[in-house]
Amino acid sequence: MRNRLPSFKNARTFLKQVWTLARPYWWSEERWIARGLLGAVVGLNLGLVYINVLFNRWNNDFYNALQDQKAADFWRLIQYFSVLAAAYITIAVFRIYLQQMLEIRWRRWLSKIYYGDWLANRVYYRMELKDYGTDNPEQRIQDDVRDFTSTTLSLTVGLLREVVTLFSFLTILWTLSGPLTFPVTGRTVTIPGYMVWVAFLYALIGSWVVHKIGHPLIRVNFDQQRYEADFRYRMVRIRENAESVALYGGERDESRGLDGSFGNVWRNWWKYMKFYKRLIGYQSGYGQIAIIFPFLVAAPRYFSGAMRLGGLFQISSAFGQVQGALSWFIDVYGQFAGWNASVDRLLTFGQAIERVKEEIAGGDGIAVERNGRPALKLSRVTLALPTGRTLIDDLTGEIAAGDRVLLSGPSGAGKTTLFRTLAGIWPFGKGTVRIPADARILFLPQKPYLPIGVLRDVVCYPDAATAHTAAEVEEALSACRLGHLAPRLDESTNWSLALSPGEQQRLAFARVLLYKPTWLFLDEATSAVDEDTERHLYALLRQRLPGLTMISIAHRPGVAAYHEKRLRIDPETRQAAWEPITMPAAAGS
Repeated sequence: MRNRLPSFKNARTFLKQVWTLARPYWWSEERWIARGLLGAVVGLNLGLVYINVLFNRWNNDFYNALQDQKAADFWRLIQYFSVLAAAYITIAVFRIYLQQMLEIRWRRWLSKIYYGDWLANRVYYRMELKDYGTDNPEQRIQDDVRDFTSTTLSLTVGLLREVVTLFSFLTILWTLSGPLTFPVTGRTVTIPGYMVWVAFLYALIGSWVVHKIGHPLIRVNFDQQRYEADFRYRMVRIRENAESVALYGGERDESRGLDGSFGNVWRNWWKYMKFYKRLIGYQSGYGQIAIIFPFLVAAPRYFSGAMRLGGLFQISSAFGQVQGALSWFIDVYGQFAGWNASVDRLLTFGQAIERVKEEIAGGDGIAVERNGRPALKLSRVTLALPTGRTLIDDLTGEIAAGDRVLLSGPSGAGKTTLFRTLAGIWPFGKGTVRIPADARILFLPQKPYLPIGVLRDVVCYPDAATAHTAAEVEEALSACRLGHLAPRLDESTNWSLALSPGEQQRLAFARVLLYKPTWLFLDEATSAVDEDTERHLYALLRQRLPGLTMISIAHRPGVAAYHEKRLRIDPETRQAAWEPITMPAAAGS
């Protein structure tokens, strides 16, 4: 995997990358709602800063009232505190609520962009065929988009709040701390607003140390997300192929694979624990010292009588606000490390999508075009594997509307690759495939895709369930010898596990009857049914769809009876030859 983790020496480049990801949303069709929500969030954060300023003044008055034992002032200030606290709570609640609203809207918009680009032009398929330097796209679209939007808002708004806090309390701290005078080599040196400089120095040293301690977390976070995604993907694969794993008795092998995958999670997590322990230890110590530090620095002026008790607490509060604002980077360093990794993963994913789109736009590979003729034409088509090995060389020919063509040849000859080429999804090779512009095409792979959901939706796929009446769906199932499924049309489950391979293939034929294609491509689409059912299904196609153009891949000799032409592929010569099928027509054809 490519690693482009930005260091702090090229922070400018990293911020440009963040802006590249963030900018489109703020100039999108949602920009006014987004900007309005952001403005409200920023306004509420500024409101919290103002209330903190009022709390700081309250500290001075309250502790002076205690020192002077003024009961009336004490109770008045308690009431004032209640008002400030109520306002603070209200603003804090709505600040988080509106920030979360903005976060989910941004995440929705960005997720749609990513999965839209991923699905467009079958980019997702090409990315599985060839290594583009990315892995686990589902994690990038789900986890990384969520983390990016959430953390970007949190860090941006947090930084703005701390900058405003810093400038709001600097004046207070400068005024309250007063000058510090001390002798140096016979001279008197005076430092005005000395606690401001102490706060700057304290935060500067703390930030430098936390960077040195926490920098390894950036790489560790990056690796942890990748290993977690790999572990999750292995379990998804087992679930998707549960029946095959069970039939092979492959549990032990799958367990070894999961052990190895989780081993990466385990080892990297221990690295994370080690570095995070150091970071948390330092942050905790830094925070605890910050509580007592302003009292230590202000103590000389207090004990000299230059400052009252209220002033001591007020200066402690102001110092804490200034020091906290200056130490913002220290507090968010762990969050920043995870954000850094998410930004990198989204950038590399987006770049991989763009590379695929450029390849498609550049016309590399096999061109699939729509034309006005009622025939499918192959012009000097050469099929290759991603490794570059040629399967079929310089194939030319034509399939007219109404033809029934059987693709034959030994396993590995390239039949399924040609099937994918006709579908327009195989990019490796050269030549041109021209398909009738008005063709209504349907492809039936050996293992049909069955979405998880209501059976009615599964049967009607790729149409919407509303495109067909309940009677039409039930009749199609019955015609394909699946009448026993009619009572379950409103049942929702994982049908790829609930149905046998033979039932799944028959369901795919029911889809054909509903969809009524004019061109049908079948790749071993009856391999899981018995020969009697196979004859029934092919006869059903000829009976229900008399003008159908059909291109089939099948190994059983009986299937040839439902075709008039054969395209035989010879893997030795890498040539394909057209020949007629002269065997007697099948019964019921």
